[in-house]
Amino acid sequence: MNTLLDAVRTGRCDRVTTLITPLTDGERRAHLPELTALRREIRSWDWRRRWDAEPTLRALHLAGAACHTGPAAAASWIAARDLRDTRPRDTAPLAALLAARDRAWRADVAHRLAARTATVEDDYPLIRALLEGTGAPAPTTDGFVHAWARATTTGTDTTTVPAGRRPRPRPRPLRVALREDPYTAELVPHLFQTAEPAPALTWYDDPRTPGRWPAELAQLAAEGTVERRVLLTGSINRLLRGGRTAHLAFYTDLLDVLDPTTDERAEHTADWIALAADAPSPTAARAQQTLTALFEAGRLPADHLADMSAAVLFRPEKKLVRAQLVLLGKALRRDAADRFTLLPATAAAFGHTDTALQDKALKLVAAHLRPDDDALRADLAFEAEQLGPALRRTAAALLGAIADPAGDSPDGYEETLPAVPARRPLTTAGRSLAETVELVAALAKTNAPTAEETETALDLLVRHAHQDRTALAAALLPALADRYWAGQDAGLADPAHLSVPELLAAAVLGRLDPADLSPHRPVDGRGYGQNCIHDALQRVTTARAREAALRVLTDPLPFLLATPTWDCGTLEPHDLISRLTAYGRQGTAPAPADFAQALLRVRRDPQAAGAAAALATPEGRRLADWLTTGAAATPHTRHVTDQDRGPRNWWGSERQTVRRIVLELPEHPIVQREFPAVFHPLGRPRTGTPHCWHWRGQELAHLAVLPQDRERQAVWLLPELTECALAEDRGAGEVLSRLAELGGPAGPALHLAVATALGARHAEDRLAAVDALLVLAARGELDTALLGRDLAELLSLGTVKPNRLADAARTAAATGAYATTWAALAVALPAVLTDGPARGAGELLAVAADCVEHCGAGGPLPQGLAEAAARKGTSQLATQARRLKTALTATTA
Repeated sequence: MNTLLDAVRTGRCDRVTTLITPLTDGERRAHLPELTALRREIRSWDWRRRWDAEPTLRALHLAGAACHTGPAAAASWIAARDLRDTRPRDTAPLAALLAARDRAWRADVAHRLAARTATVEDDYPLIRALLEGTGAPAPTTDGFVHAWARATTTGTDTTTVPAGRRPRPRPRPLRVALREDPYTAELVPHLFQTAEPAPALTWYDDPRTPGRWPAELAQLAAEGTVERRVLLTGSINRLLRGGRTAHLAFYTDLLDVLDPTTDERAEHTADWIALAADAPSPTAARAQQTLTALFEAGRLPADHLADMSAAVLFRPEKKLVRAQLVLLGKALRRDAADRFTLLPATAAAFGHTDTALQDKALKLVAAHLRPDDDALRADLAFEAEQLGPALRRTAAALLGAIADPAGDSPDGYEETLPAVPARRPLTTAGRSLAETVELVAALAKTNAPTAEETETALDLLVRHAHQDRTALAAALLPALADRYWAGQDAGLADPAHLSVPELLAAAVLGRLDPADLSPHRPVDGRGYGQNCIHDALQRVTTARAREAALRVLTDPLPFLLATPTWDCGTLEPHDLISRLTAYGRQGTAPAPADFAQALLRVRRDPQAAGAAAALATPEGRRLADWLTTGAAATPHTRHVTDQDRGPRNWWGSERQTVRRIVLELPEHPIVQREFPAVFHPLGRPRTGTPHCWHWRGQELAHLAVLPQDRERQAVWLLPELTECALAEDRGAGEVLSRLAELGGPAGPALHLAVATALGARHAEDRLAAVDALLVLAARGELDTALLGRDLAELLSLGTVKPNRLADAARTAAATGAYATTWAALAVALPAVLTDGPARGAGELLAVAADCVEHCGAGGPLPQGLAEAAARKGTSQLATQARRLKTALTATTA
C-alpha cells in the first residue's frame, strides 16, 4: 500500500506534507512515476469528476513539486495549468516544504516561475517566499514587475509565517508597503521598462493624492530611496517608446508631480522635441508646453525651436499648429536675427490642410521678412508652392516668382478621376485536374472564399466529374484526407454541415445521399425567407451547389450555365446563349437553380434577345423575355421614419429617437412566379429595417448573386450603412465600394447609399464610400445633384455629421476630383448654413472653398452663405464662408 499516493488521492495536503518532509532526495524521486501516472489519469476525467477532484489536484500539485529535485522540473510542475483549480491557492504548505532546499535551488525555481507570463501573478506569493533569505536579486520579467506592483498597491503582506499557522494577509498602505519591501529600490526602475505599464500604477484619480503611485514615487525620490533621475529619465524614455494614450498617462502624471526644474527640462530638450513631433496628441501638447517654458526661460536656442517647429507644424492637430505659430511669432519678435533660422521652419505650415493656418503662417512670414532678404525669399518661395491657389497668388506678390504659380489656376484646371476598374475574365475551360484539386483543397480550409474562387471551383468540379469522375475522386481523396467526411471509412455526410465547394467534392467522392439533396428539402431545414437578406443570398448559392451535387450523382452536367464571364459576377449574354446551345446539342436538361442564377447574372442587352429566342427552347424564350422586360429595375419607395435606439443610459430612463431614411422594395413578380422557391425571398417586398442577423464575412461574395442589380442591393445595404453612420457599426463601406463596380443602373438607391456612407463614423468606411463615389464618377454614372440632395437631407436629419462629411469630401478632392466634389457640396451646403449653422459647418466650408479655388467653379452662392460670410469675428465658420464667397465671386466676375 502506497501511503503517499493514498494521501494524494484523498486530497489530504497536511498528510502529504508530513509524509514527504522526512524523505531524502532519492526517496522523493522514487514517487515521481506514480504521481505522474495519477496526473495522466486525472487528465482523462470528464468535467463532472474533475470538478469534484479539486482536493486531489491540490494534493498532487503539492506532492509533485516537493518530490522533484531539479529546479527546472519543479518549476514546470508548479506552473502546470492542468494541476490548478479555480480557487485561490494557499502557497504556505508548498513554501514550507521547499524551505529546506538550498538557497541557490530556491532562487532558481523562483526565477523560472517569474519567467512564466501566464502564471506569474498567481505564483507571486510563492515566488516571494522562495526568494526570502536567499539574497538573490528580484526577477525583472514584465509579469513579476506587474505582480509586484499589484501586491504592493493592494498592501498584501507576502512574507512567510511560522510553520503550522495559516497565512492571513494583512493590509498595508502603499506608503508602508514600499518602504518595508526590500526590493523597492531594485524594482522601481523596471516599472519604466515593461512593454506595457503595470495596471496597478493607474489606480488613482488625482496623482498628487498621498498613497497613490505618482505621489509616493516622488516622495521616495525626495527621501533618496529612489534616485530622482531614474524617475525622470524613465518616464521620458517610456513616453518616447509610444503607445496608447491611456498607457502613457501615468508617466506624464508622474512628471507633473515631480515638477522638473528648468535645468532638468533643458537636459532633455531633444527628447521633448521628439515627443512634440511624434507622440499622441495629449503627450505632444505637454511636450510643447515644456518647450515653451524653456523658451520663456531663455533655454531654447533658435535652432532647437526651428527643429521643433518643423516637426509640430507637420502634425494634423490644428491646436498644436496654432500654438506653435504663436510661439514662433514671439521668438521672431524677440530677436529679428533669428528669422533666417525660424522663417524656413515656419514655412512647414504652408503644407497644412487647414488654409487658415496656411494664411497665419504666410502673414507671419510677411511680418518679419526684410526687403533685402533675397536668399531667404527664394527659399520661402520654393516652400510656398504648397499653399492653396488663393494664397499662392498672395505669396507670389510677397515672395516674387513662384514655380508655376498658375498651376492651380482655374483656367488650366483639369479634373483628375481614377481609371475605371478593369474587369478580369473568369476562365475555367481547359484548366487541369491538378489545378482543380489544389483549388478545392485550399477552399475547404477557407472560411470566407471569394465569389470568383467559389464559382471557379464549382465549374471545374462539374466539368471534371462529367469527363471522368473516377479520376477526379482519386485525385481529391488524398488532398481532402484531413476532412472528417472524406476519409475511407467515413459514412454519408450531412450537406448542411458542408461548404459550397465541399458539397460537390463530397458528391464526387460518393459521401452524399441523393435524397438529402432533393430540391424539395429546405436548404437549412427551416424553410425559405425566415432570416435576413444575407441568409437568403447564401441559401441561393448553397441551393445551386446542392443541385449541382445531385446532378453529379444522377445526371452529370457538362458545365454550369451561371458561371460568370467576369470576376465581378456578370455573365455576358452571348456566353449564356452559347452554353444553352451546347446543352441542346448534348441533350442536357438545364438545372433550374443554375439557370435562374444565370438570369440574375446576365448583362441586360436587349439586342441579344433575338439570338436567345432563336434557340427555340423554353430557356431561350425565358432569356429573351428577361433581356427585354423581365430584368427591368424595380422602383422603390422612400420615406423618413422615427426609430427608438433603446436606453440612452445604463438605467434605461431615457430613450433616444433618431430619424432615418428608409427605402422599401415592392414584390418582383417574375422572380416570385417563374424562379425556384429558394429565389423567392429575393423578390419579396423588403423594408428598411436595421435589424439584421447573419454570419459575417460573406457579404462581398453575396454581391455576385445579383451583379446586374445594384439598386436592389443598395436598398438591402442601406440599413447597415445607416447604422455605420448613427452607431458604432463598421465594415459595410467595403461592400459599397465593390457594389459601385457592378452593373445595372446607378439610381437613387445607390446614390443614397454612397451619401450615407460618406458620413460613416469610422474612417475606413468613409474611405470606401469615397472609392465608390470616384468609381461612379469615372464611369460617368454619378449624378452630383442627386448626391448633393441626399447629403442635404441626411445632414438635416443628423444621420451625416458635417465634420465626417468634410473628412470624406477632403479625401475625394485630394485625388484631383475638385469639380466633382464641389458639385455635390454646392447642393448640400444650405442644409448646414440655414436655420442656424450646424456644428462642423466651418470645416465643410473649408473643403468647399478648396474645391472652388482649385477648379474655378462659378454659379450662384449657396443659400445661407452670404449670411454666414457677413458674420463678425474670426471663427472658422465666418472665415471660411468669406473665403468661399470670395472664390465664387471672383470666378463669376
